[in-house]
Amino acid sequence: MSRIDADTIDGLTLVPRRSERPPRPGALVLFGAGVPILRPLPGEGARVHIQRDTLAAVQLEDGRVSRRHAECVWEGDGWRVRDLDSRNGTSVDGEPCVGEVRTGSSALVRVGDILVWLVPDVGIHEAHPVHVDRRVVIGATFGAVLTQVAQAAEGRVLHLTGPSGAGKEVAARWFHERSAVAKGPFVAINCAAIPEGVAERVLFGAKKGSYSGAHADAVGHLQEADGGTLFLDEVGELDLHVQGKLLRALEAREIIPLGASLPSPIDVRFCSATHRDLRQSVAEKTFREDLYFRIGRPAVSIPPLRARREEIPVLVHREVSSLGVEADASLIEACLLRPWPGNVRELLVEVGVAARAAAAAGDRRARASDLGPHAGLALAAGREEEGSSPPARPSRPSTSRKKLPEDEVIEAALLRHEGKVASAARDLGVHRNQLRRWLAARGARSPAPAPEGG
Repeated sequence: MSRIDADTIDGLTLVPRRSERPPRPGALVLFGAGVPILRPLPGEGARVHIQRDTLAAVQLEDGRVSRRHAECVWEGDGWRVRDLDSRNGTSVDGEPCVGEVRTGSSALVRVGDILVWLVPDVGIHEAHPVHVDRRVVIGATFGAVLTQVAQAAEGRVLHLTGPSGAGKEVAARWFHERSAVAKGPFVAINCAAIPEGVAERVLFGAKKGSYSGAHADAVGHLQEADGGTLFLDEVGELDLHVQGKLLRALEAREIIPLGASLPSPIDVRFCSATHRDLRQSVAEKTFREDLYFRIGRPAVSIPPLRARREEIPVLVHREVSSLGVEADASLIEACLLRPWPGNVRELLVEVGVAARAAAAAGDRRARASDLGPHAGLALAAGREEEGSSPPARPSRPSTSRKKLPEDEVIEAALLRHEGKVASAARDLGVHRNQLRRWLAARGARSPAPAPEGG
């Protein structure tokens, strides 16, 4: 496999050698005129005016937007948003902007039915705009991840981590389709769904008479994937005996079906995935250390949807449109402001429910009020008292030092900012020293250009 000239952090390949382009704070119009827009809003340095003429520059009109509506100024670690005595007002992160509001490094601003996302580096989104590849919506952050997956496809093994519903199978297919066996079969298996005691037979096959009821030879999934790729989702759920046989298949490129006396050769690429920490599973003796070192690298982490907000307007609009209704700006706004612990899977289910509720009520538009009371919110919100309504958005980030977010969110920020610690820290709203300590705790170096020939 050729050398990838890139930085890595704890097995996460960040990006090919990065440019030294400084971050450029700015604004991205996410939604307007009833459709996703996803275009940068013209600005003057770190100052953006949301008003009629700047919106006209991206071919948007909204009668509720004033000639001078709102001013957004980047202050080094966050934004200051000021309503310019507009006729219809401005909201920031779902709340009315009275006078001026200071936010974190990113914020969602609404004027009329237009949604504008303030970001610490609009250049990333200009260079890598949201696009759709065979029904998969890919923004700047997810695109950077898929670039690493494509690089890993030069080899035979890839391990994916990340939360449920974030797109690990999408990444696994990407790995397959960019490999030397792209024309071969792609076989996806959820190891957690295999009934107890039959994993060996399901994966490796069985000979006639090898067990009660085996009236004919049975082909296993590894045989089905011969000449292609086997995707083992939730690989940590396999029992230790089966893990040992899987290790042999990886190393010897052969399998012994249940009841067989001789091995059968196979040529299979392996992609595995888990939402668990396999290192912890190794420490707990529930996952084989030798198998971990065989499949655990290279590893790519799939970021959660909340780290890929630029994809949400497209995902929501497409799902709602497929059900014969339109997406109201309030629905897009609510979806952008919720954390979606179930990621893309949860978003599409809940938006589909909202669209059907609107259609059943005879409304041609799906609105925020059509979302379920706990849709997209942390599961802990479901333990509130009956009849209470959870907030539609997270609380506004504090400009003071705060707790680091989940590892996947941090990794996604590092991807977006090409491994630059200071820029990623600004995006996350944390101090750069907190991020450096996070790296040090994982034995990872601070990103720097990779040495030649290494």
